[in-house]
Amino acid sequence: MNVKIRFLFSLVVLMLFSFAGLFAQKAKQLSVSNPSAFSRPDELIVLSRKMIERKLGEIPEGSYISIIESANRPLVVQFDDMDDDGKWDEAVFLYSFKPGEKVVFKVSVTSRLLGKAVVRAHVRQRRKNSDTTFGLTLERDSIPAGQPNTDFSKQKLPPFLTEGPAWENDKVGFRLYFDARNTKDIWGKTTSKMVLDTVGADPSDSYHHLADWGMDILAVGKSLGAGSLAMSVPLAGKKDTLIRLGGSNMGPVIYEKIADGPVRAIFRMHYPEWRALGNNSPIDLTEEISIWGGQYFYESKIRVRNAPVGARLVTGIVNLNSKMSTPVARGGVQGLFTYDLQSENKDRLGMAILTPASLCEGTGTTPNEGTDVKNTYYVAMKISPKETSGFRFYSAWEKSDERFSTEKGFQDYINNEAVRYGQPVNIIW
Repeated sequence: MNVKIRFLFSLVVLMLFSFAGLFAQKAKQLSVSNPSAFSRPDELIVLSRKMIERKLGEIPEGSYISIIESANRPLVVQFDDMDDDGKWDEAVFLYSFKPGEKVVFKVSVTSRLLGKAVVRAHVRQRRKNSDTTFGLTLERDSIPAGQPNTDFSKQKLPPFLTEGPAWENDKVGFRLYFDARNTKDIWGKTTSKMVLDTVGADPSDSYHHLADWGMDILAVGKSLGAGSLAMSVPLAGKKDTLIRLGGSNMGPVIYEKIADGPVRAIFRMHYPEWRALGNNSPIDLTEEISIWGGQYFYESKIRVRNAPVGARLVTGIVNLNSKMSTPVARGGVQGLFTYDLQSENKDRLGMAILTPASLCEGTGTTPNEGTDVKNTYYVAMKISPKETSGFRFYSAWEKSDERFSTEKGFQDYINNEAVRYGQPVNIIW
Protein backbone atom coordinates (compact mmCIF):
# COMPACT_ATOMS: atom_id res chain seq x y z
CA MET A 1 0.00 0.00 0.00
CA ASN A 2 1.41 3.44 -0.85
CA VAL A 3 2.13 6.10 1.76
CA LYS A 4 -0.96 8.19 0.97
CA ILE A 5 -3.37 5.28 1.42
CA ARG A 6 -1.70 4.12 4.65
CA PHE A 7 -1.81 7.70 5.93
CA LEU A 8 -5.52 7.92 5.16
CA PHE A 9 -6.33 4.94 7.35
CA SER A 10 -4.04 6.00 10.17
CA LEU A 11 -5.14 9.64 10.10
CA VAL A 12 -7.95 10.12 12.49
CA VAL A 13 -9.99 13.19 12.87
CA LEU A 14 -12.91 14.50 14.83
CA MET A 15 -16.03 12.72 13.68
CA LEU A 16 -19.20 14.77 13.44
CA PHE A 17 -22.81 13.59 13.36
CA SER A 18 -23.92 11.51 10.39
CA PHE A 19 -25.94 13.56 7.99
CA ALA A 20 -29.68 12.86 8.09
CA GLY A 21 -30.76 10.68 5.22
CA LEU A 22 -27.20 9.78 4.20
CA PHE A 23 -27.95 6.21 5.17
CA ALA A 24 -31.35 4.72 5.88
CA GLN A 25 -30.07 2.77 8.86
CA LYS A 26 -30.40 4.38 12.29
CA ALA A 27 -27.61 4.67 14.83
CA LYS A 28 -27.00 1.62 17.02
CA GLN A 29 -26.25 1.74 20.72
CA LEU A 30 -22.89 0.51 22.01
CA SER A 31 -22.60 -0.11 25.75
CA VAL A 32 -19.15 -0.12 27.38
CA SER A 33 -18.68 -0.60 31.13
CA ASN A 34 -15.76 -0.43 33.53
CA PRO A 35 -15.66 -3.63 35.66
CA SER A 36 -13.08 -2.13 38.03
CA ALA A 37 -13.59 -0.33 41.34
CA PHE A 38 -11.15 2.37 40.24
CA SER A 39 -11.03 4.92 37.44
CA ARG A 40 -9.64 3.87 34.05
CA PRO A 41 -8.41 7.00 32.25
CA ASP A 42 -7.90 6.84 28.48
CA GLU A 43 -9.10 3.27 28.08
CA LEU A 44 -8.48 2.04 24.53
CA ILE A 45 -11.66 0.67 22.92
CA VAL A 46 -11.03 -1.44 19.82
CA LEU A 47 -13.92 -2.30 17.50
CA SER A 48 -13.20 -4.67 14.64
CA ARG A 49 -14.80 -3.97 11.29
CA LYS A 50 -16.39 -7.43 11.36
CA MET A 51 -17.97 -6.68 14.75
CA ILE A 52 -19.27 -3.34 13.51
CA GLU A 53 -20.70 -4.76 10.29
CA ARG A 54 -22.56 -7.46 12.19
CA LYS A 55 -24.51 -4.65 13.85
CA LEU A 56 -24.61 -1.93 11.20
CA GLY A 57 -24.47 -3.95 8.00
CA GLU A 58 -21.78 -3.80 5.36
CA ILE A 59 -19.88 -0.53 5.40
CA PRO A 60 -19.50 0.92 1.87
CA GLU A 61 -16.04 1.59 0.47
CA GLY A 62 -14.79 5.00 1.56
CA SER A 63 -17.10 5.10 4.57
CA TYR A 64 -16.41 5.10 8.29
CA ILE A 65 -18.33 5.24 11.56
CA SER A 66 -19.08 8.05 13.96
CA ILE A 67 -19.22 7.47 17.71
CA ILE A 68 -21.25 9.88 19.80
CA GLU A 69 -21.14 10.04 23.59
CA SER A 70 -24.38 10.19 25.56
CA ALA A 71 -23.92 13.95 25.96
CA ASN A 72 -23.98 14.24 22.15
CA ARG A 73 -20.23 14.78 22.04
CA PRO A 74 -18.49 13.23 19.01
CA LEU A 75 -15.33 11.26 19.82
CA VAL A 76 -12.02 11.07 18.02
CA VAL A 77 -11.93 7.74 16.17
CA GLN A 78 -8.93 6.19 14.42
CA PHE A 79 -9.26 3.75 11.53
CA ASP A 80 -6.36 1.32 11.02
CA ASP A 81 -5.62 -1.02 8.15
CA MET A 82 -3.98 -3.88 10.03
CA ASP A 83 -3.45 -6.28 7.11
CA ASP A 84 -2.49 -3.80 4.36
CA ASP A 85 -5.39 -4.69 2.06
CA GLY A 86 -6.54 -1.11 1.50
CA LYS A 87 -9.52 -1.27 3.90
CA TRP A 88 -9.60 -0.28 7.54
CA ASP A 89 -9.95 -3.25 9.89
CA GLU A 90 -10.25 -1.59 13.29
CA ALA A 91 -11.88 1.55 14.64
CA VAL A 92 -10.37 2.70 17.95
CA PHE A 93 -11.04 5.47 20.43
CA LEU A 94 -10.13 6.51 23.96
CA TYR A 95 -12.54 7.05 26.83
CA SER A 96 -11.97 7.76 30.53
CA PHE A 97 -14.25 5.72 32.81
CA LYS A 98 -15.18 6.39 36.40
CA PRO A 99 -15.18 3.42 38.85
CA GLY A 100 -17.84 0.91 37.73
CA GLU A 101 -19.19 3.33 35.13
CA LYS A 102 -21.33 2.21 32.17
CA VAL A 103 -21.49 4.45 29.09
CA VAL A 104 -23.80 4.12 26.09
CA PHE A 105 -22.49 5.42 22.75
CA LYS A 106 -24.34 5.99 19.47
CA VAL A 107 -22.63 4.41 16.48
CA SER A 108 -23.56 5.08 12.86
CA VAL A 109 -22.03 5.00 9.39
CA THR A 110 -20.74 8.22 7.90
CA SER A 111 -18.87 9.25 4.76
CA ARG A 112 -17.49 12.45 6.26
CA LEU A 113 -14.32 12.96 8.30
CA LEU A 114 -14.03 16.56 9.37
CA GLY A 115 -11.61 18.54 11.50
CA LYS A 116 -8.33 17.61 13.15
CA ALA A 117 -7.43 15.92 16.42
CA VAL A 118 -4.64 16.42 18.93
CA VAL A 119 -1.95 13.81 18.23
CA ARG A 120 -1.45 11.65 21.32
CA ALA A 121 0.63 8.79 19.85
CA HIS A 122 3.34 8.65 17.21
CA VAL A 123 5.90 6.27 15.70
CA ARG A 124 8.67 7.06 13.28
CA GLN A 125 11.74 5.65 11.57
CA ARG A 126 13.93 8.12 9.68
CA ARG A 127 17.20 7.63 7.80
CA LYS A 128 19.93 10.23 7.62
CA ASN A 129 20.34 12.03 4.31
CA SER A 130 23.74 12.55 2.69
CA ASP A 131 24.06 15.81 4.64
CA THR A 132 23.25 16.44 8.32
CA THR A 133 19.46 16.17 7.93
CA PHE A 134 17.10 13.24 8.26
CA GLY A 135 14.52 12.14 5.70
CA LEU A 136 10.78 11.72 6.04
CA THR A 137 9.17 9.05 8.19
CA LEU A 138 9.45 5.66 6.49
CA GLU A 139 6.67 3.17 6.03
CA ARG A 140 9.18 0.32 5.81
CA ASP A 141 12.91 -0.07 6.37
CA SER A 142 15.41 -2.88 6.79
CA ILE A 143 18.96 -3.65 7.88
CA PRO A 144 21.23 -6.59 6.98
CA ALA A 145 22.46 -9.16 9.46
CA GLY A 146 25.14 -7.76 11.75
CA GLN A 147 24.32 -4.07 11.20
CA PRO A 148 26.98 -2.32 13.35
CA ASN A 149 26.04 0.25 15.96
CA THR A 150 27.23 3.83 15.46
CA ASP A 151 30.75 4.77 16.51
CA PHE A 152 30.16 8.34 17.73
CA SER A 153 33.91 8.92 18.03
CA LYS A 154 34.01 8.81 14.23
CA GLN A 155 30.66 10.34 13.28
CA LYS A 156 28.37 12.84 14.97
CA LEU A 157 25.08 11.48 13.62
CA PRO A 158 23.87 7.87 13.31
CA PRO A 159 22.40 6.45 10.07
CA PHE A 160 18.94 6.52 11.71
CA LEU A 161 17.47 9.29 13.85
CA THR A 162 18.11 8.35 17.52
CA GLU A 163 19.68 5.14 16.17
CA GLY A 164 16.38 3.51 15.19
CA PRO A 165 12.59 3.45 15.43
CA ALA A 166 11.09 5.58 18.19
CA TRP A 167 7.54 5.59 19.51
CA GLU A 168 5.85 7.89 22.00
CA ASN A 169 2.58 9.11 23.41
CA ASP A 170 1.70 12.12 25.53
CA LYS A 171 3.31 10.52 28.62
CA VAL A 172 6.43 8.56 27.67
CA GLY A 173 8.61 7.46 24.76
CA PHE A 174 10.76 4.49 23.74
CA ARG A 175 13.28 3.57 21.06
CA LEU A 176 14.85 0.47 19.53
CA TYR A 177 18.48 0.36 18.45
CA PHE A 178 18.22 -0.61 14.77
CA ASP A 179 21.47 -2.58 14.71
CA ALA A 180 23.03 -5.74 16.12
CA ARG A 181 22.29 -4.60 19.71
CA ASN A 182 18.50 -4.61 19.09
CA THR A 183 17.89 -3.15 22.57
CA LYS A 184 14.97 -0.99 23.75
CA ASP A 185 15.50 2.26 25.64
CA ILE A 186 13.30 4.89 27.35
CA TRP A 187 12.61 8.57 26.73
CA GLY A 188 11.37 10.24 29.90
CA LYS A 189 8.92 12.99 28.94
CA THR A 190 7.80 16.12 30.74
CA THR A 191 5.61 17.34 27.87
CA SER A 192 2.50 15.99 26.17
CA LYS A 193 3.79 17.09 22.76
CA MET A 194 5.25 14.68 20.23
CA VAL A 195 8.99 15.43 20.26
CA LEU A 196 10.80 12.43 18.79
CA ASP A 197 10.90 13.81 15.24
CA THR A 198 13.42 16.40 16.39
CA VAL A 199 15.23 14.82 19.35
CA GLY A 200 18.70 13.69 18.27
CA ALA A 201 18.73 15.64 15.01
CA ASP A 202 21.24 18.18 16.37
CA PRO A 203 24.38 16.55 17.82
CA SER A 204 25.17 19.70 19.83
CA ASP A 205 21.93 19.25 21.79
CA SER A 206 22.49 16.05 23.78
CA TYR A 207 19.41 14.07 24.76
CA HIS A 208 21.41 12.65 27.66
CA HIS A 209 20.90 15.95 29.48
CA LEU A 210 17.58 17.13 30.92
CA ALA A 211 15.73 19.46 28.52
CA ASP A 212 12.32 21.13 28.62
CA TRP A 213 10.78 18.04 26.96
CA GLY A 214 12.64 15.39 29.04
CA MET A 215 15.64 13.17 28.28
CA ASP A 216 16.97 9.66 27.65
CA ILE A 217 16.60 8.23 31.16
CA LEU A 218 17.94 4.67 30.88
CA ALA A 219 21.36 3.06 30.72
CA VAL A 220 21.00 -0.39 29.17
CA GLY A 221 24.52 -1.80 28.80
CA LYS A 222 24.44 -5.55 28.07
CA SER A 223 20.98 -5.99 29.58
CA LEU A 224 17.54 -6.45 28.02
CA GLY A 225 16.95 -2.76 28.70
CA ALA A 226 13.29 -1.80 28.47
CA GLY A 227 11.64 -5.00 27.30
CA SER A 228 14.10 -6.32 24.72
CA LEU A 229 13.72 -9.95 23.64
CA ALA A 230 15.65 -13.15 24.16
CA MET A 231 14.97 -16.89 24.13
CA SER A 232 15.67 -19.48 26.78
CA VAL A 233 16.63 -22.71 25.00
CA PRO A 234 17.15 -26.10 26.70
CA LEU A 235 20.35 -27.84 25.60
CA ALA A 236 21.06 -31.53 26.24
CA GLY A 237 23.10 -32.02 29.39
CA LYS A 238 23.31 -28.30 30.11
CA LYS A 239 21.34 -25.58 31.81
CA ASP A 240 18.99 -23.60 29.63
CA THR A 241 20.88 -21.09 27.53
CA LEU A 242 19.60 -17.51 27.29
CA ILE A 243 20.10 -16.14 23.79
CA ARG A 244 19.58 -12.48 22.95
CA LEU A 245 17.61 -11.50 19.86
CA GLY A 246 20.58 -9.63 18.47
CA GLY A 247 24.02 -9.99 16.90
CA SER A 248 24.75 -11.38 13.45
CA ASN A 249 22.70 -14.54 14.14
CA MET A 250 19.62 -12.31 14.36
CA GLY A 251 19.68 -12.10 10.55
CA PRO A 252 18.13 -9.28 8.56
CA VAL A 253 15.57 -7.08 10.33
CA ILE A 254 12.51 -5.41 8.78
CA TYR A 255 10.64 -2.45 10.23
CA GLU A 256 7.02 -1.85 9.16
CA LYS A 257 4.79 1.02 10.26
CA ILE A 258 1.13 0.03 10.66
CA ALA A 259 -0.61 3.07 12.22
CA ASP A 260 0.52 6.50 13.28
CA GLY A 261 -1.83 8.31 15.66
CA PRO A 262 -3.46 10.40 16.80
CA VAL A 263 -5.09 7.80 19.10
CA ARG A 264 -2.53 5.01 18.85
CA ALA A 265 0.64 4.11 16.98
CA ILE A 266 1.60 0.59 15.84
CA PHE A 267 4.62 -0.91 14.12
CA ARG A 268 6.03 -4.37 13.53
CA MET A 269 9.57 -5.69 13.69
CA HIS A 270 10.16 -8.78 11.54
CA TYR A 271 13.04 -11.19 12.19
CA PRO A 272 12.58 -13.90 9.52
CA GLU A 273 15.99 -15.63 9.83
CA TRP A 274 16.98 -15.68 13.49
CA ARG A 275 19.45 -18.53 13.93
CA ALA A 276 19.47 -18.55 17.70
CA LEU A 277 21.56 -21.73 17.91
CA GLY A 278 23.90 -20.97 15.06
CA ASN A 279 23.33 -23.19 12.02
CA ASN A 280 19.98 -24.55 13.12
CA SER A 281 16.79 -23.93 11.14
CA PRO A 282 15.91 -20.23 11.30
CA ILE A 283 13.31 -18.96 13.73
CA ASP A 284 10.73 -16.54 12.33
CA LEU A 285 9.73 -13.94 14.92
CA THR A 286 7.50 -10.89 14.55
CA GLU A 287 6.96 -8.35 17.31
CA GLU A 288 4.04 -5.91 17.06
CA ILE A 289 4.42 -2.89 19.32
CA SER A 290 1.63 -0.43 20.06
CA ILE A 291 1.26 2.65 22.22
CA TRP A 292 -1.77 4.85 22.81
CA GLY A 293 -2.58 8.12 24.50
CA GLY A 294 -2.59 8.56 28.27
CA GLN A 295 -0.57 5.47 29.26
CA TYR A 296 2.90 4.86 30.69
CA PHE A 297 3.51 1.62 28.79
CA TYR A 298 3.85 0.07 25.38
CA GLU A 299 2.23 -3.25 24.52
CA SER A 300 4.11 -6.00 22.74
CA LYS A 301 2.60 -8.98 20.89
CA ILE A 302 5.05 -11.60 19.63
CA ARG A 303 4.50 -14.45 17.23
CA VAL A 304 7.22 -17.11 16.95
CA ARG A 305 7.45 -19.84 14.33
CA ASN A 306 9.89 -22.77 14.28
CA ALA A 307 11.13 -22.25 17.84
CA PRO A 308 13.29 -25.04 19.37
CA VAL A 309 11.34 -27.58 21.42
CA GLY A 310 10.94 -26.43 24.99
CA ALA A 311 12.11 -22.89 24.30
CA ARG A 312 10.63 -19.93 26.19
CA LEU A 313 10.42 -16.30 25.17
CA VAL A 314 12.13 -13.91 27.59
CA THR A 315 11.95 -10.16 28.16
CA GLY A 316 13.46 -8.06 30.90
CA ILE A 317 14.33 -4.89 32.79
CA VAL A 318 17.87 -3.57 33.25
CA ASN A 319 19.03 -3.77 36.88
CA LEU A 320 22.24 -1.74 36.71
CA ASN A 321 20.90 0.80 39.22
CA SER A 322 18.22 -1.11 41.13
CA LYS A 323 18.70 -3.16 44.27
CA MET A 324 15.81 -5.59 43.91
CA SER A 325 12.74 -6.58 41.90
CA THR A 326 9.26 -7.14 43.32
CA PRO A 327 6.90 -9.81 41.93
CA VAL A 328 3.41 -8.94 40.72
CA ALA A 329 0.55 -11.47 40.74
CA ARG A 330 -2.86 -9.89 40.55
CA GLY A 331 -6.05 -10.18 38.51
CA GLY A 332 -4.81 -12.99 36.27
CA VAL A 333 -1.62 -11.10 35.47
CA GLN A 334 1.95 -11.75 36.58
CA GLY A 335 5.30 -10.02 36.27
CA LEU A 336 7.69 -7.88 38.27
CA PHE A 337 8.68 -4.30 38.88
CA THR A 338 11.65 -2.27 40.06
CA TYR A 339 11.68 1.11 41.76
CA ASP A 340 14.81 3.02 42.66
CA LEU A 341 17.02 6.04 41.98
CA GLN A 342 17.74 4.44 38.62
CA SER A 343 17.15 7.10 35.96
CA GLU A 344 20.08 8.71 34.17
CA ASN A 345 18.99 11.93 35.89
CA LYS A 346 19.71 10.20 39.23
CA ASP A 347 16.09 10.39 40.32
CA ARG A 348 13.23 7.96 40.87
CA LEU A 349 12.08 5.65 38.12
CA GLY A 350 9.73 2.69 38.31
CA MET A 351 9.69 0.02 35.61
CA ALA A 352 7.50 -3.05 35.27
CA ILE A 353 6.68 -5.96 32.98
CA LEU A 354 3.21 -7.49 33.11
CA THR A 355 2.00 -10.51 31.16
CA PRO A 356 -1.10 -12.72 31.36
CA ALA A 357 -0.62 -15.39 34.03
CA SER A 358 -1.53 -18.06 31.45
CA LEU A 359 1.64 -17.13 29.53
CA CYS A 360 4.05 -16.56 32.40
CA GLU A 361 6.71 -19.24 32.87
CA GLY A 362 8.49 -17.58 35.76
CA THR A 363 10.71 -14.65 36.67
CA GLY A 364 14.34 -14.35 37.73
CA THR A 365 17.67 -12.60 37.47
CA THR A 366 20.30 -13.27 34.83
CA PRO A 367 23.84 -14.20 35.85
CA ASN A 368 26.42 -11.54 35.06
CA GLU A 369 29.03 -13.98 33.80
CA GLY A 370 29.06 -16.55 31.01
CA THR A 371 26.19 -14.96 29.10
CA ASP A 372 25.71 -12.10 26.65
CA VAL A 373 22.56 -11.01 28.55
CA LYS A 374 23.59 -9.39 31.83
CA ASN A 375 22.19 -7.09 34.52
CA THR A 376 18.60 -8.09 33.88
CA TYR A 377 15.50 -9.03 35.86
CA TYR A 378 13.55 -11.20 33.45
CA VAL A 379 10.08 -12.61 32.76
CA ALA A 380 9.80 -15.85 30.78
CA MET A 381 6.74 -16.62 28.62
CA LYS A 382 5.30 -19.60 26.80
CA ILE A 383 5.76 -19.95 23.07
CA SER A 384 2.93 -21.33 20.95
CA PRO A 385 2.98 -21.56 17.13
CA LYS A 386 -0.75 -20.82 17.07
CA GLU A 387 -0.91 -17.96 19.59
CA THR A 388 0.91 -14.76 20.35
CA SER A 389 2.92 -14.11 23.48
CA GLY A 390 2.60 -10.65 24.93
CA PHE A 391 3.44 -8.19 27.67
CA ARG A 392 3.25 -4.56 28.67
CA PHE A 393 6.36 -2.63 29.61
CA TYR A 394 5.89 0.31 32.00
CA SER A 395 8.11 3.32 32.55
CA ALA A 396 7.08 5.65 35.39
CA TRP A 397 9.48 8.56 35.92
CA GLU A 398 8.88 10.92 38.81
CA LYS A 399 9.35 13.97 36.58
CA SER A 400 6.50 12.75 34.34
CA ASP A 401 3.99 12.26 37.16
CA GLU A 402 4.27 13.11 40.86
CA ARG A 403 2.52 9.81 41.71
CA PHE A 404 5.79 8.12 40.87
CA SER A 405 7.86 10.14 43.34
CA THR A 406 7.17 7.45 45.98
CA GLU A 407 7.37 3.68 45.75
CA LYS A 408 3.87 3.34 47.22
CA GLY A 409 2.44 5.62 44.55
CA PHE A 410 4.11 3.58 41.83
CA GLN A 411 3.17 0.21 43.36
CA ASP A 412 -0.49 1.25 43.73
CA TYR A 413 -0.45 2.27 40.08
CA ILE A 414 1.06 -1.04 38.93
CA ASN A 415 -1.37 -3.10 41.02
CA ASN A 416 -4.29 -1.30 39.39
CA GLU A 417 -2.68 -1.73 35.97
CA ALA A 418 -2.40 -5.49 36.52
CA VAL A 419 -6.14 -5.67 37.23
CA ARG A 420 -6.86 -3.40 34.28
CA TYR A 421 -4.74 -5.55 31.92
CA GLY A 422 -6.37 -8.77 33.07
CA GLN A 423 -9.93 -7.48 33.12
CA PRO A 424 -10.85 -5.61 29.91
CA VAL A 425 -13.87 -3.34 29.74
CA ASN A 426 -17.17 -4.99 28.83
CA ILE A 427 -18.43 -4.19 25.32
CA ILE A 428 -22.08 -4.94 24.54
CA TRP A 429 -24.03 -4.02 21.42
